Amino acid sequence: TKEMNIEEVRDYCLSLPFATERSPFGPDTLAMEIGGRMFCLMTLEGQRDFYNLKVAPDYGVELCDRFSGIRPGYHMNKRHWISVDFYGDVPDRLQEQLIFHSYCQTAMKLPKKIQTQLGLTELLDTLWKNDRNK
Repeated sequence: TKEMNIEEVRDYCLSLPFATERSPFGPDTLAMEIGGRMFCLMTLEGQRDFYNLKVAPDYGVELCDRFSGIRPGYHMNKRHWISVDFYGDVPDRLQEQLIFHSYCQTAMKLPKKIQTQLGLTELLDTLWKNDRNK
């Protein structure tokens, strides 16, 4: 399978409901967010061929064991974040699932008030059930 590049990761992130992008750490870093909280972080300066995703801790450990292209999150809380190589051994379909998992993990931790304002409550229930059944 061909590898996802930075534009494809960005496009997929922004295809998720209510996802937005921002550069809170300067113009060289792109944060994908839901409700103002990051679920994906990428650098734009071209020196790093990976991106960071939020992940359930046990799942993160399992992924790091299974793929050489996944390791504990670079410059992040290594228990809750992983770094995924753009050009590694992680299939595109799995990268999309991991981005979606990160999105769900982040959205579910938003305050209920924000979830309601965004209209996320029903959506999250449905998405999370589907994500867990994969």
